[in-house]
Parts: sequence; structure tokens; C-alpha cells
Amino acid sequence: MNITLTAPCHFGLESVLASEVRRIGGENVQVTDGRVTFQGPVSLIARANICLRTAERVQVLLGSFPAYTFEDLFQGVRKLPLEDYIGQKDAFPVKGWSLNSKLHSIPDCQSIIKKAAVTRLQQAYHINWFEETGAVYQIEFGIHKDNAIIMLDTSGAGLHKRGYRRSSVIAPMKETLAAGIIDLARVYPDSALYDPFCGSGTLLIEGAMHAMKIAPGLRRRFAAEKWNILPQSHWHQERQRAFDLIDRSASFTAFGSDIDPEAIALTQHNAQQAGVASKIHLVRRDVKDFAMETGKGVVICNPPYGERLLDVKEAQAIYRTMGKVFAQREKDRFYIISPDEEFEKFFGKKADKRRKLYNGMIKCQVYMYFK
Repeated sequence: MNITLTAPCHFGLESVLASEVRRIGGENVQVTDGRVTFQGPVSLIARANICLRTAERVQVLLGSFPAYTFEDLFQGVRKLPLEDYIGQKDAFPVKGWSLNSKLHSIPDCQSIIKKAAVTRLQQAYHINWFEETGAVYQIEFGIHKDNAIIMLDTSGAGLHKRGYRRSSVIAPMKETLAAGIIDLARVYPDSALYDPFCGSGTLLIEGAMHAMKIAPGLRRRFAAEKWNILPQSHWHQERQRAFDLIDRSASFTAFGSDIDPEAIALTQHNAQQAGVASKIHLVRRDVKDFAMETGKGVVICNPPYGERLLDVKEAQAIYRTMGKVFAQREKDRFYIISPDEEFEKFFGKKADKRRKLYNGMIKCQVYMYFK
């Protein structure tokens, strides 16, 4: 059967995710703020979870409807074909959010949706009590401007949890955001990638995985693997497909540096966990001593920035240093993430292009230099 799937993403990465979805076979792709919705066969659940780099999770879209009252919410959920997915013994907890809507109490909305789901399934299975000891079908809801969207989560843990990053430095960049920036920077199988503030190595590792076509979800498990509608053979086939697509011949090389020796050790550990350590070369070095080992390369970095005045002043000093050092490599491409609206002033050069993104709750810009 064909189903409708929806995948949330970082604001600013919608076009990147939409392109990913089309590449894996998603059809009727629709883009809204922070979300991409698409259709395909049920097996696309497995492929999307295993292969999508910038999606935060993959959800089955059950339906959407106006919900001004709790009765609207109850009746809307009661009309959804929950029995097509949820079995008599399966668990179906409820969680979600509400924004700018009359129904703003999350606990009350959870209670109403749960009651409606129970009512629907009681009628479908002709039973009065659900033991909920089977597979978990997490019901998720979102209510925005009085319009409700009801989904089933197929991923379980967020898709940014690739499995290679056991620990990290302070305020690490999410893997999904890093993957999106790698895509925007057009990293290729033969690229040389540099990150002079490598931290826990996320940009370097995501760059290597992107260049070698290593699927981000190849090493982890997903909630929908226990669902009856999707046989284990589908998951096996999709993992084998992803494994066969890996490009081990890629000449991609990454060079990471950081002033903190713990960051270097952490990047090395994470790269080994991800299976790309052979592609990543590391050295402890201050950005003022930055140098490129190859003739041409692309620099992608997330330099430190603070919220306190002293930290901001230090960050701006780093931007000045970067401007001086990077100016010596005018033919190379630079992609720098910063929340500072005056970054270009301190860096000393106007960006060829800027793109607004959110790193966690912090509004940032990717300053792109490629001309």
C-alpha cells in the first residue's frame, strides 16, 4: 500500500531535505516551514529512516483537520484509520505540541487523543481493554493555528543520533544540521574538507559519510522495525541496498584541527566509531596557524561564539584572525556558521551568499564564500 510520510527538519534545510526525499524515490513532495511531506510504498519507511541525512525523524501522516474544540479533536482522531497500523496488543502512547491555538493544554490534548484512539480501536477490534504490551506506535500531534496534524513516529530516537557520537564537547552541532551544511557546500567524493574548529568532529564525519555515500542510519535501529505492516525482509533489503551504494573508492580527505587536545581525541574516537577514521587527519593547532595540505579545498566551520559580552568579543577577535588567514586562500570555498549579524565586518569580507539556519535555539547564518 502507498502511504504519506512527513519528516521535520531544521528551519532553513527544507530544500535540502526535499532533494534527498526525491533521490530516495519519494513522490508528491510538498515543502512547508520545517517539514517535508511525501508519498510512496510502505517500504519507503525503511529507506527514509536509513538514508535521509537531514530529517529529524520520519512519521506516518495519518491526517489533519481543524481543531477549535476538544470535540473537534476527538472526532478528528476517531475518524483516522488507526487499526491499519496499531494491533490489538500494541502500545500507542501520545505526545505532541500546540502553538497559537485555542487548544493549548498539552496534557488535555494528550488525554483527548488517547481517548479517541481507544474508542476507534475498540470499535475495530470489538474489545474493551488494551494491554499495550506489543510494538510501540508513538502517536504524535501538532496543533498550529487551530489546525491539528496527527502522525505515527517510525524512527524512535531522533535521526540525528547516528550511533557514532558517544560523547561530545560543549554545545555540539546536531548531525542533521551538519549534514545539511555539507550538502549546501557541495562536498563531493573527491573533495578536500577542512574544519579548523573540529570540536567533536561532526562536520568532518558527516562530510566523509556524504562523500562516500554511507547511509547515516545504517548502524542503528528504528521503532518501525517492530511494526507488523513492514516485514523484516524490507529492512534487510534496504540495509543491503544502502551498503551496496557505499563508494569506497572516493578520494575524499578531511583535515581537522582544534586548539583543544580533548577535541582532537574526541574527533578521532567518533571518526573510528563512524568507520571513516582513515579519511580524517587531525592535528592540534590554533586557527591563526591554519594551513591547507592540499592544492584546493573547502572549509566548513562552526567557530566558537558566546552569549556573554566577553565571549562575544573573543569570538569577534577569532573572526578577524580567520579573515586574515583565509584571505591567503582566495580560490578556496569557505562556509562559516555564526550568529553574529556583524560577522562580515569582523571577517573583513562580504559573503557571496548568506543562509539563515537555527543551531539549536540560536539563529545563525551560514556565510558562504565561493566566488
